[in-house]
Order: sequence, then structure tokens, then C-alpha cells
Amino acid sequence: MKPVFRQSIAYGALACAIVGMPSVGFAQEADAAQEEADDRNVIVVTAQGRAQSLADVPIAVSAISAEMLEQSGTTDIRELNQIAPSLLVSSTGNEANGSARIRGIGTVGDNAGLESSVAVFIDGVYRSRSGNALSELGPIERVEILRGPQGTLGGRNSTAGLINIYTAPPEFDLNGYGAFTYGNYDAMRFEAGINAPLSDTIAARVDGVYFKRDGFYNDVTNDVDVNDRDRYLVRAQALFEPNSDVSFRLIADYSKKDEACCAATFVQPEFAPLAVISPGLDPFTKPTPGSPALTSTSNPIVNVLLGLGQDPRALNQDTFNRDIYPTAGRSYDGETEDWGLSGELNWTFGDVTLTSITGYREYSNFQGSDTDYTTVDLLYRAPNEFGGARAFETFTQEIRLNGSLFNDRLDWLVGGYYANESLRSQDNLRFGADYGTFVSCRIALAINPALANPAADNCLGAGVAFLDGTVGDPAFGPATPLIIAGINNLAQVSDLGGTGDVYDQDSENFAIFTHNIVHLTDTIDLTLGLRYTSEQKDFSATFGNDNTICPTNRAILSPLLQVPTLAGLAGGLIALSCQGNSTAELDGVSLSDSRDEDELTGTAVLSWQPNPDLLIYGSYSRGYKAGGFNLDRSALANPVFFNVNAIDVSNLQFEEETVDAFEIGVKYTSRPFSASIAAFRQEFSNFQLNTFNGSVFLVQNINSCSTSLGGADQDGSAATGSCSPDNVQPGVVAQGFELETTFNPLVDLTLAFGLTYADTSYENDLIGDDTGAPLDPALRLLPGDNLSNAPEIAATGSISWTPDLGTSGLRGLVYLNARSVGAYNTGSDLAYGKEQEAFTIVNGRIGISGDDRGWSLELWANNIFDKDYTQVAFNTPFVAPQQTYSAYLAEPRTYGITVRAGF
Repeated sequence: MKPVFRQSIAYGALACAIVGMPSVGFAQEADAAQEEADDRNVIVVTAQGRAQSLADVPIAVSAISAEMLEQSGTTDIRELNQIAPSLLVSSTGNEANGSARIRGIGTVGDNAGLESSVAVFIDGVYRSRSGNALSELGPIERVEILRGPQGTLGGRNSTAGLINIYTAPPEFDLNGYGAFTYGNYDAMRFEAGINAPLSDTIAARVDGVYFKRDGFYNDVTNDVDVNDRDRYLVRAQALFEPNSDVSFRLIADYSKKDEACCAATFVQPEFAPLAVISPGLDPFTKPTPGSPALTSTSNPIVNVLLGLGQDPRALNQDTFNRDIYPTAGRSYDGETEDWGLSGELNWTFGDVTLTSITGYREYSNFQGSDTDYTTVDLLYRAPNEFGGARAFETFTQEIRLNGSLFNDRLDWLVGGYYANESLRSQDNLRFGADYGTFVSCRIALAINPALANPAADNCLGAGVAFLDGTVGDPAFGPATPLIIAGINNLAQVSDLGGTGDVYDQDSENFAIFTHNIVHLTDTIDLTLGLRYTSEQKDFSATFGNDNTICPTNRAILSPLLQVPTLAGLAGGLIALSCQGNSTAELDGVSLSDSRDEDELTGTAVLSWQPNPDLLIYGSYSRGYKAGGFNLDRSALANPVFFNVNAIDVSNLQFEEETVDAFEIGVKYTSRPFSASIAAFRQEFSNFQLNTFNGSVFLVQNINSCSTSLGGADQDGSAATGSCSPDNVQPGVVAQGFELETTFNPLVDLTLAFGLTYADTSYENDLIGDDTGAPLDPALRLLPGDNLSNAPEIAATGSISWTPDLGTSGLRGLVYLNARSVGAYNTGSDLAYGKEQEAFTIVNGRIGISGDDRGWSLELWANNIFDKDYTQVAFNTPFVAPQQTYSAYLAEPRTYGITVRAGF
């Protein structure tokens, strides 16, 4: 087999090309499957731990060949969106925060304590979080995307699906390649590799990638660009095959990124028409169309921002103008290192095959940020080892035995899985120099908007006379000196906060599983799988903080919390002084906790294959994702009532997420045409939701109540809307259907189409965890609505034409693909103004190649029509309740030229 770019363009099409095995260790089993594949021209996958034709696998799986990856220009998992309609991969405030969703289900990656609903494996080795796989991948043999819960096989459990990536393995022939790409934004990408047999039994290959590109944002304040690329990957492999029964593949890889990420712009009405001022400026009230934009001076908080130095250009430009105006001296610089070793042994003895996959990986990332995304200095992280940093050390071991019994009536598989993960998350989130004045203005606006004076440190100046009753009302009586002192203290919260919070989490889990296919007749199979998983997580944290204003204001204002007429104002002053539990009371404090889980998951599938081209199946599966700890001190307690001597560490825990899934499907495969359709329903209990409410990240389990809450889950009270534990039921349901087809009308022409309809929504009468606790009021828009980043309709299509040019083996290439999605809300709290309208992205590539793809020249463009859209819109930090939104933009149009050569 030749390198990816030299592989001959199959006369059958992209989706009908034969996909090689992940390692030659499946050799004997693969031979039979491959022989059938040759006859029927279908894809071979290992989605069930065995080599099988895709058409014979009774689960929903998309298999993407090396040819399709090459022709579509896919180099990291985000670009798989264009090929797989059920998949959506995005990244937000940090490259490490990548999130993958399948059928609308995923986990927001901003909090390292939450594991991914969509697990990512590269060469059989688990990547601890989806964001850990957002890097160059090098030559890829194929990608398998398993849709729906994976509760039996696949190493780590997942509730939404798996992405299995198989890199190109060593081979026993000498070949090498090189490729160079140049594109707009001064993009340069180099890729090269060599494969060589070292003996009759040992082969080796080395691949490397380097990618550098200017940023998509222009930081006008600091005269730098942001969201750039500066990364490289080196992967070395060795394959040892002493005989036809034994193979061992060893892989070592190292990658590094030195990049500035991730900027955001203010949301304007051309992105979301509902991003306008609403009555009372309540983000939970649907705005009146035609009202002024949230960034207009009709919004009082905008005048405060301008008074504190906000560059007005950031407020007046459209959402997709990529000029940004952060605080002077603040940086988005960051660094990511990722390396690992893995070994895969496949040993066939008699009728039994042993597979062992051992992996060790280390991953580290830090990222500075101007975390409020404004010119005003409100919140920041310094770009050092504490700047939003996270590090993983992960060891995994999987062992499988499979074979057959009873004259091949039983195809059995048993195995075990062990994983040990050490996670460290560090943070130095600090209040900026303007924070105290800015939040004092929020207090002034709440009392009387006419009082707000950003030129005064306490935003009041002479307006203090209004508070003490000297001029007008109100006067606060004997409490007046305390209120004024509290405001003056709040104004002094400047360059204070985290000096180094450290969170450590050690998790250890093991599982035993079995997956068996019983051939009831020659055409009917019953698949039964069962898995037992045991997980333990040990948590500890030590805090560093120099915000002495918080305990000072807590001491003087807490007595006023007992006075009904003053409790709201006093509570607001304390909350803003201690935002996110940023307080010197925590300085040097250490906490610890642990949790244990045991879970049974599994699957049952009944399938019928009336002829070799047709498969009909129905299945039930149960999936599971571990619970854990919210690695954010803001979750320890309400800052107004925080007591460092009575910290309840259990407040940081969230429960495991489970899903029960039902699916029926049909697959048809023939040489010119193939199609698969699946209808599904998935019910999620204790759904793990991570959302930013403008001040802190909330992590809450979501369930629903079988009895009506009378709208109490949609009010602003945290105390209403509870449910009896006996009436708790799933809170999230995903249901719909998927269609994938390919058609080869000519030997060098392939048409592919995919469609996903997924109604992925919250139930009515929502509650929090499975004790029946009320839903957090910041989530009161969720009941009955779709999940964020979960469009109901997503469609993909592609055309590939590789004509023989009739001269010296020359071939042409014309390739187009498109992804079209319906409207959806990008904010996990579903607040108005975060809606993304429907859009379509089109990519294309044209080129010419020499005999046997020994060389090629290609012109390409992604997002050809330069469609503007956002990945996520979110509450601009600390600007609530006089709300504005910011957004992480998706990539603009890129284009370039690629040349390749090899031997």
C-alpha cells in the first residue's frame, strides 16, 4: 500500500473504496472480510472489535476512507463536519476546549472536570478530552464515527458516540512522500514521510507535519493577530511481524502548538436579530423586534464601558468584522504539548485472536486571555503555566480475546479495560484594573441610572449625597455608612483575585466486557453485549487568592442581609466583591473529596440479512459517562453566603450521565449504489450541562419530573420547582433519523449524500439532579426547547470526479462538498440573541495528478462563499443584567495551492 496521497484513486468511489485494516494484526480475520469486500466493493471496519464489512455491521457507523479524507482536505477532526452530517466539532475560548457532538449531544469543553460525551480514539488509544485531539493528524488510513451510545466496546464509555481515527501504518515496501501547501493568511503547511522495510519482519515509518498561518483576528489595540496557527507533529512507528500469526505495532508521537487563541467579537443584530434591548433588559424575556442593538448607547451599561475607555469601534462594527479591541497589554498567547507511546499486539493461536492495546499519553496546555473581550480591563488570565492551564497523564490498557464456537454459530469476544488518569487544572483568573469601578457602576445603575459616573472610582462621585439622603432619596438610615463603605470598598477591587488555584483529580477505572454474535440462522443474528465498569475519582484543590476586599465587605454588609429592604443591595455588593468565590479567605485553603461509581451497560441487537446486499436490524443500548467534580471554585457556594469554615466540598460533585437508546435501521449495498437509514430515540438521565451565565460556569445534571411543576422550572427562583425523587425521569431526549447514500453512475464519478434529522431537546418540567432539586434559574429557558448547537436538520453532499485524461496516466480531480444546517441556538442557556440562522458551507478542490499519483497539483478553497457564522455566542462576562453578548466566530474563506510528490 502506498502513502495516503499516492493511493490510486479507486475506480469505485470514495465511500465505496476498500478501507485497509487498522493494523495487520487482524490479518487472518481481515482476509475473509476483505475477500467479501472485493466481491461487493464495500468498506471494511472494526467497529465491533472485529474486521467486518460495513454493510454487515448492525449499528449506525460512518466510515471515511483515506481517499475521501485526502480529497476533502481533512487534516483535523473539526473538518469532519463537512463529511458526517450527524457530527459537529467546535472549539471556543481555548484550543483545549474543543467539543464534539453527535446527534446534537455533546459536552461543552470549558471545564476539564467533565469528560466528553463523544469519545475520541486514535489508533485505539483514548484521548482524555475531545479538545486533546484538535491538532494535526498526519496521514490517516480511515475514520469511523459510531453514532449513539457505546456502552460495551471501545475502551472508554461514551453516551453520544465515538470517533475512531486510524493512522496509516508501516508497510513492507519502500516509499516516501512530501507535500507543500500555501494559502491566504500566509498559510504554509509542510508534510513529509518515509516508509521502509528494515528486514523481512520489521518495517518502520516516520511522518511529520508543520503548519503556520496568520490569525483570523486583528488585535488593533496591541497590533498582533489572534487565532493563528503555529504547530507541528512528528510520528514514528515500527511494525514487527515475525510470522503470519503475530504482529506488534509501536507508535510514538509528539506535537506542539504555540498559538494565540481565542478571540471574540460583540454580537450585533445582523447575526441575531433578537440581540436587541428588551423590556427591562432581561435576557430571559424575548426582545421586541426593531429595538436598539444591545451595543447601542440605549443600553446603559454600554455608556459605562465607553466611559471607562471601551474603544467605540468594537461596539459599532458588525459581528463578523474581525478587528478586536482588547485591553492594552493583555495576551491570548498559549502553548500546548502532547506526546505519547502506544503498542498494539495481535496474536492468533488456533481459532482465538488476542488483541492488546497499551497507551501512555501526556498533554499540557495553557492559554492567556483578555477574558472579558473588551478594551476595559475587567478580567484576565496571564499567559503562563497557571493561565487557564490543564495537564493530563493517562495510561490505558485494553485486552480482547475473540474467536468462534459451535461450528461458527457463536462469534464471541471478551475483554477488559483499565485506565488511570491524573488531571491537573490550574488557574490565575484575576479582576482587572477597571473591575471595581465597572461593577460599582452596575450598583449605581440598579439604584438610579442617573447616578452612574464612570469618571469616579466608585462610579458615584458627588452622587454619594443621594445615598445618604443629603440630596433626594433614598436614604438608608443607620445602614447608610455601611452601604457607602461597601461601594467604596468594591471600587478598590483592582488587579486582585486568583494567584494560582490548583485542582488535582486522579481517576482509576476498570471494566470487563463481552460482546457476542449468535448466528441463530444463516440470515438472522442476535448480538448481546454487557459491560461492568467501576470508577473511582479522588479530588483535591489548593487555592491562592489576594482579594482582601471580599472578606472586608462580607464582614460589614452581612448583617444587612437580614433587613428585607436592604438584603438585595447588600447581597449584590457582596456578590460583586466576591465574584466566583474569589476571596482571600480561600488563600492557602486545601480541600479534598472522592467518589466511586459502578455501572452496568450493554447492548442487544437483532439483525436479519435476507440477502448479501440487505441488512435490517433493531437494537437497544445503554451508555454511561462518569460523574466527577466541577473544577471551578465558583461552585463551592453562593458567594453571598460563603463560609470558609463550613465549605461543603460535595457541591463540586456532579452525577454520572446515562442513556437508554433504541434504534432500527436498514442498510443496502451493491457495487453502483449503497444506502443506510437509521431511526433512533435516546433518553438521557442526569444529563451533564456546563454553561456560562455571565459570571461563572454552572455544571448541573438535568432531569425532568413526571408530574407538572406548574411553570416553576421557568421562574427566577432557585427555591421553586422541586420534584419527588420517585417522579424523576430523563431530562433530555434525542430522536430522529439518519440517511447516508453513495452512487457511482460512472467508474470515476461518485455522488454522496447524508441527511440527519435530530430533534434533540429538553423535556418539560425540568429539574436538577436525581434527588429532584430545582433547576438553576439561569437555565429557565431550557424546558421544552432544543439543546444548544443541535440543529434539527443537517445535510452533507459531495461529488468526486477523477477522469482519466488519456495521456501518460494523467488524471484530473474535481471535488465539491457541502454542509447545510438549520437554525439553532449557540448558547447553552438558550438566551435570546444567541441564535444562529441556517447556513451552508461549500468546499472545493480541483487538480491534476501523474501516473499512480506519483505527483499532484491541486487548487482548493474552503468556505468558498465566505459564509459568516458563529461557533458559540455567550454572555459578555460581568455585563449582566444590562446584557451584551460576544461570539466566537467560525473560520472565514480560505484558499490555496497544494503540490505533492512521492516515490
